[in-house]
Amino acid sequence: MSREERMAALGGRGATVWLTGLPGSGKSTLAAEMERRLVLGGRNAYRLDGDDLRTGLNGDLGFGRADREENIRRVGEVARLFADAGVVALVALISPYAEARARARLLHEHAGLPFVEVYLAVPVAVCAARDPKGHYARAMAGDLPSFTGVDDPYEVPSRPDVVVEATSSVGDAAALVMEVLDSRTGDGLAVGVDSRRGTASGTPEAGEPRT
Repeated sequence: MSREERMAALGGRGATVWLTGLPGSGKSTLAAEMERRLVLGGRNAYRLDGDDLRTGLNGDLGFGRADREENIRRVGEVARLFADAGVVALVALISPYAEARARARLLHEHAGLPFVEVYLAVPVAVCAARDPKGHYARAMAGDLPSFTGVDDPYEVPSRPDVVVEATSSVGDAAALVMEVLDSRTGDGLAVGVDSRRGTASGTPEAGEPRT
């Protein structure tokens, strides 16, 4: 079966939305809200969360640079397969290294699949103040080494498709991302979305693992 035949049968085009940002920036919360909206709207969508992947597919990886890059590579390959199958893959992954994120994008582009990079631009001080899992406190105390944003670097995206700032609701951020996604897939996903494009004024509160 060709991709076009699958798209016609499923009623939509697959794609990957890649949410990146510091731990606690709200990636998982935003991905979950987008998944809810897409599925309730009749679209096949699935959230690939760093925490879940670290306990299964990537359970053999640590938190050194090489293992983090391999983590991103594996998730990129899985997301590409989901997108090729007509699913909107919602990746919630810190993915701290720019080169590794770029490889994930190229993987999709070479396959002719839409890829939307979403940067949750929440400052480390805000993320540390949220700290729902206590990871920042442990890292600052020296009990959690190689923690992104404390003693391990995060390379800010230079040209993300969407920038989500630190003050808006989950709904506003989800609507914005869905509007940009719709512009890539042409599937009419963004119903009743705010007219702003490319940047939102905030992000939800949530915590993520050290992925």
